[in-house]
Amino acid sequence: MNNTILVTGGAGYIGSHACKALFQAGFTPVTFDNLSTGHVRLVKWGPLIQGDLNDQIALEKAFVKYNPKGVLHFAADALVIESIMNPSKYYRNNVGSTLCLLETMRKYKVPYLVFSSTCATYGNPQATLINEKHPQLPINPYGRSKLMIEQIIADFEKAYDLRAVSLRYFNAAGADLSGEIGEDHSPETHLIPSIIQAALGLRKEIIVYGKDFPTPDGSAVRDYIHVQDLAEAHVKALEYLFKEQQSASINLGTGHGCSVFNIIEMVKQICKKEVPIRIENNRPGEPGSLIADNTKAKRILDWTPQYSDLPTLIESAWEWHKR
Repeated sequence: MNNTILVTGGAGYIGSHACKALFQAGFTPVTFDNLSTGHVRLVKWGPLIQGDLNDQIALEKAFVKYNPKGVLHFAADALVIESIMNPSKYYRNNVGSTLCLLETMRKYKVPYLVFSSTCATYGNPQATLINEKHPQLPINPYGRSKLMIEQIIADFEKAYDLRAVSLRYFNAAGADLSGEIGEDHSPETHLIPSIIQAALGLRKEIIVYGKDFPTPDGSAVRDYIHVQDLAEAHVKALEYLFKEQQSASINLGTGHGCSVFNIIEMVKQICKKEVPIRIENNRPGEPGSLIADNTKAKRILDWTPQYSDLPTLIESAWEWHKR
């Protein structure tokens, strides 16, 4: 039985955790990554092909050599502020490379895709909890690039033999609970590792962007989901495709929000260290609150977050970053 899965961006933060989850579920993950932001040392559960998704020849060689049954597609640029400053990069790297991947999948008759989408496709929330029927009106080029990809995937589904699950996730956080892999960005822009770096004295302070959002404490509220929960959802999405042969768009979140100040306080409690902060103005393209309605994920994928309570999120990240 062919159990090989091509994982684009498998040397990255979420991709590497997904590779481990795939391996534990009996699949062979093959990582395809240009290592622009990924790390060789995070590839532990299958072979690594160093290549760029825009390189059609390298991509085709991977399909010929490994004959994957399906694809998990993580590879993308994912910084909101950078996308506003340099939209060309985001449309070329995110949309252009995905088109190359989809055309290769079509050529080699690989019909199953799990796509790493984002809650940024929704834009400013029109409800307290965002479900999959919420209007998709992204407010930055990053979100627009991911929405374009979802629309391209939908067109490929209608025209060609493609079945895809687009997983719109909220804020990935935490690290592998066994400590094998974790979050390692340079520069680090994600909130929780940035706060931990400030607690460790690796950065001078943590900047809080905005204290006048319409939220309980005025700071931005996000739905933080443990990366191990995310990884397991990708395996469930793949198995859903194999079994049901149906495409879907599904939110991945906890249904609960945490504010920036909530997280700073929890880091201080767990790390037993002070965190110097500086407050700046709100940044463009960032809504005050983003919280998932995860009812569909529970119903369709039989998936419920297991590790996404705030203490577990912070403790796992703290243990990883201390090393």
